[in-house]
Amino acid sequence: MKEAVLLINLGTPDAPTPSKVGKYLTQFLNDKRVIDISALGRFFLVNAVIVPSRRFKSAKLYQQIWTKDGSPLLLNSIDLKNKLQTSLGDKYVVELAMRYQTPSIKEALEKLRQQRPSKIHILPLYPQYASSSTGSTIEEVMEQMKSWEVFPSLNIVSKFYDHPKFIEALLTEGEKHNIADYDHVIFSYHGLPERQIKKASAHYGGDTCQMGGCCNSITKNNQFCYRANSFETSRQLVKALNIPEGKYTTTFQSRLDDAWLKPYSDKVVEELAKKGAKKILIFSPAFVADCLETIYEIGTEYNDIFKEHGGEQVVLVNSLNSNDNWVEAVKKIVLN
Repeated sequence: MKEAVLLINLGTPDAPTPSKVGKYLTQFLNDKRVIDISALGRFFLVNAVIVPSRRFKSAKLYQQIWTKDGSPLLLNSIDLKNKLQTSLGDKYVVELAMRYQTPSIKEALEKLRQQRPSKIHILPLYPQYASSSTGSTIEEVMEQMKSWEVFPSLNIVSKFYDHPKFIEALLTEGEKHNIADYDHVIFSYHGLPERQIKKASAHYGGDTCQMGGCCNSITKNNQFCYRANSFETSRQLVKALNIPEGKYTTTFQSRLDDAWLKPYSDKVVEELAKKGAKKILIFSPAFVADCLETIYEIGTEYNDIFKEHGGEQVVLVNSLNSNDNWVEAVKKIVLN
């Protein structure tokens, strides 16, 4: 009997056109866990304001990173899936899904169901837990499986921000760069509204979130806090890379307003340039596959900001994509 592995990433438009990008944004932003306001408010905000105004601009940005074969995030995810299948062998069947757009979670689960696996390992490809990413993905898996007559054993991995093999895979990419050559190192994570961090904190027994020193270590209260998870990933990388105090910063990117997690990546890049930094290195440990947020936002926009204020070069550490250490890490994460 076979076991199954389902890898799930966030998603990508099917094509870098306004219509396809609009379709992707509509599905993504109407998720109640992503924009966690009233259903009526979310409907009008997304469908009457955000999507009509952003689909053309976002399409132009996606065109900047699109390859002749398609979306980098999808292509790298497919490559990861294929390499994992080879590594696991014939006793396992591996499928890939996207939370939004294609291939869908429904489609991937149906393929697995037809294989009649004895167990399904489900891995949302988000290292640090967040309700808007991991939580939404797991909820959708449960929604699609709720009508199944037979439930195989399930192993759902909700976070792996500190898994030794994940850290090791990040180091594989980081060690391609000589840290001493850089004036500063930034660990940039995708941002979230601060209210979502506080909601997660409240779920574990009250208002324990201070948006400060409470994330200096992992405890039973903050074990599913995205901010705490992010800082812990940074701490482990800093220790392994032997980066001196004062030479690194953990930041958050892609904010939509000023009530998101701080410090903001773009502002830190600007401040470093103004203080005289000439060359900085940026890790993106929340993204396991290169995408718009890494290739364009960091690799292009932040580089432009840095140069505009006196810096010379921003260097982006590649995401894990499908490097061999990452394939081995995924194997250990799901099977252990």
